[in-house]
Amino acid sequence: MQVKHLLLIAILGLTAACSSNKEVIDENLSEAELYQQAQADLDNHSYTSAVNKLKALESRYPFGRYADQAQLELIYANYKNTEPEAAKSAAERFIRLHPQHPNVDYAYYLKGLTSFDQDRGLLARFLPLDMTKRDPGAARDSYNEFAQLTSRFPNSRYAPDAKQRMIYLRNLLASYEIHVADYYLMREAYVAAANRGRYVVENFQETPSVGDALAVMTEAYQKMHLDELAATSLETLKLNYPNHPSLVDGQFVPQRKDDDDRSWLSKATLGLIETDTPLPPGETRANQDVVRQFKDARSEMPAELLPKDENGDPILPAGPKETDEDRSWFSYLTFGLFD
Repeated sequence: MQVKHLLLIAILGLTAACSSNKEVIDENLSEAELYQQAQADLDNHSYTSAVNKLKALESRYPFGRYADQAQLELIYANYKNTEPEAAKSAAERFIRLHPQHPNVDYAYYLKGLTSFDQDRGLLARFLPLDMTKRDPGAARDSYNEFAQLTSRFPNSRYAPDAKQRMIYLRNLLASYEIHVADYYLMREAYVAAANRGRYVVENFQETPSVGDALAVMTEAYQKMHLDELAATSLETLKLNYPNHPSLVDGQFVPQRKDDDDRSWLSKATLGLIETDTPLPPGETRANQDVVRQFKDARSEMPAELLPKDENGDPILPAGPKETDEDRSWFSYLTFGLFD
């Protein structure tokens, strides 16, 4: 095994060992003292310590004056500590145990907020990720959880923010369906593409994706020679979205043009195997993808996170054009940290 792999394993092992050290909490602390320390940890953004103290408070004083509040703040502490499953579990437990609590709406709100942020990790902050192309499971959960809050507690102080987030999530879910429909068009699965487009039209009205859905339906129906359905979809598109990109001078322009000169392999595999420009000797598509992702990630890295030269200017990680051509994919993915 190479030295860089051993170094990476050692770093991961040290991190896991450090994270496993659990804080020892004085058993002689009173309920009020334990709660005050937990509050101080929350104020200082020491969320791991706050979680430990709030759990200790609940277990030591289950019927104390701060028990309910500790359960509620444990949801927030887990959320801020980037522990989404623990946060949602704590929220569900509070809702189950205290359905009539005056602050139970806060538990519903934090549960939805946890799902809302679940897909936005470290990579999403530093890399140009299109959230509409990612798995929408957490977004769908968040939408449903915010919907519960707004339906059960329409006058809650958290309802206005939840409604705004629901608008964003609804647009995101609709855009995801369009990406899937476009993929089906590319693979010439026209029935599936038309069904996805119709699903958006029927379930995501008033979202920006409705026009795209009508365009998908028009193109899919045209490809299947369902002229009446295609005409209906096109008329609806022209009437409601006259400036849609698929309409040029009032005429519909399909997204996927007929390509008779595609190779027999591309046609036989529905485009899964394309025969593009031949690769250079020793080069692979996977390697090209890694290099491209490296360049994209490097361009998006915040300047404050980069090392500085003697003049204080940020030093960009070396790219494929600045180093030897036989650099490994591991080197690109780790920005050369383990070369």
